[in-house]
Amino acid sequence: MGLLERLRKEWFILGIVLVIAVARLEPGVGVKGGPLKPEITITYIAVSAIFFNSGLSLKTEELTSALMHVKLHLFVQIFTLVFFPTAIWVFLQLLSITPINEWLLKGLQTVGCMPPPVSSAVILTKAVGGNEAAAIFNSAFGSFLGIVITPLLLLLFLGSSSSVPFTSIFSQLFMTVVVPLIIGQIVRRYIKDWLERKKPPFGAISSCVLLMIIYTTFCDTFANPNINLDKFSLIIIVFIIFSVQMSFMFLTFLFSTRNNSTFTPADTVAIVFCSTHKSLTLGIPMLKIVFAGYEHLSLISVPLLIYHPAQILLGSLLVPTIKSWMVSRQKALKLTRQPKAPVKV
Repeated sequence: MGLLERLRKEWFILGIVLVIAVARLEPGVGVKGGPLKPEITITYIAVSAIFFNSGLSLKTEELTSALMHVKLHLFVQIFTLVFFPTAIWVFLQLLSITPINEWLLKGLQTVGCMPPPVSSAVILTKAVGGNEAAAIFNSAFGSFLGIVITPLLLLLFLGSSSSVPFTSIFSQLFMTVVVPLIIGQIVRRYIKDWLERKKPPFGAISSCVLLMIIYTTFCDTFANPNINLDKFSLIIIVFIIFSVQMSFMFLTFLFSTRNNSTFTPADTVAIVFCSTHKSLTLGIPMLKIVFAGYEHLSLISVPLLIYHPAQILLGSLLVPTIKSWMVSRQKALKLTRQPKAPVKV
């Protein structure tokens, strides 16, 4: 029974392994232009479904209160779009003297330039029971900032002569993120009582959609004949990616829980995931636009393709630990706020 319960809790991690294995065996099914038509079903329908689901499940008053949490939003966006890419650039100056494939190192820099994800940070924050409204706001807001800032960061750190069609990316993001979220909120107003009564499995639905996104992404990777990696570089990059994620999660955790911090434990959960996660859904199209015609585009894309499932895998593994910390911290704070009983003399 214990094993079955464990499998039930870890189904998402097993799902990631399974979809990657299936993509490796038959990449032609989920590749761009293949039978699944991911350029439509994933780019538009899947991402829209995740945010419609979020809009439907999120209480409007919670999203409204999240808008006012300016300090949290500033921290997440500055860490993601300023500190992260700068720290990676400094780190790569040291790695440039090693025999690691230079295009994979450039790919690490592109990871640093990416905005927050449009799904995984929200799903993991929800799984822990953290500030989901703040996670959704920062995912959406960070994605909008990323439309302008990410291409500029890519040009700053790596350089490219391509012109970036901001208008088309912005309109696509608006249609797949903002519109579904608003529609979900509108629909919620009419079926609020039914939702409260039935409590549909919103988290599981979003997780299944995310598995589809991961599957089609790896189909593209395995179907690309130009990807030629030496195993040493690939293993080192995987190690670096996990090390960077762990280090930055620990750093954001320390900062948001320091003594003079005004963040709640639920805020800290959202900060840890939103600040350290990077968007694959936005990232790959942006790389294809900014580095159009680059011979080594596929190699540059590899670190982001590794980072995305790695952040979900690592985040999923840490969910029980973070949840346990958050609950105990909330209980401790509740006890300290209770008025002490007068001492009888």
